[in-house]
Amino acid sequence: MSFVEAVTLAARGVELVPLTLAHEAGLRAAAADGELWTLRVTSVPEPDQTRTYIETALAARDAGNRFAFAVCDQATGTVLGSTSYHDILPPVRRLEIGWTWYARRCQRTHVNTTCKLLMLTHAFETLRCHVVGWRTDNFNFASQRAIERLGAHKDGVIRGHALRRDGTIRDTVMYSLRAGEWPEVKAQLLDRLTQPPAVTAP
Repeated sequence: MSFVEAVTLAARGVELVPLTLAHEAGLRAAAADGELWTLRVTSVPEPDQTRTYIETALAARDAGNRFAFAVCDQATGTVLGSTSYHDILPPVRRLEIGWTWYARRCQRTHVNTTCKLLMLTHAFETLRCHVVGWRTDNFNFASQRAIERLGAHKDGVIRGHALRRDGTIRDTVMYSLRAGEWPEVKAQLLDRLTQPPAVTAP
């Protein structure tokens, strides 16, 4: 199966569908929930850049190095955010998961855990990847914690690696997960999804 072949993944009310221009309005609305484009350490498009964001993702898919999904509510089709496979290297059966963001109302819910379970299952069990990687801004501590909770290995930091949206230069923290580590990580994700939500004291 091609690493950029169209595929839809779904579970627990969350559906990952290939990102298209038809998702433009939904993607803009999801980003507006929390004005996520104002966060300097994320890749969320500004409202007037949403179409360009999608077009860039589609061009990368045509080039074979990125496959972007719209994250949707399975029952209503409402767009909740976006995520991608990227930096795809078929000869070594490696890809990364990134360009991930969700509307504020979906953060700290089951949505991200479900998406990671779907994407990792597809990567390791269908695409037969040897390694799945992640990268994040050295100041995006929430993202680092989320990746580490998955059980990913911190490979190191690439200093002076990329530009942020505000023009400053970031260091990039790199993580990876090997195929042999996947069964334990899968079990942990499934267990997390079956746990009741935490109750907050009044």
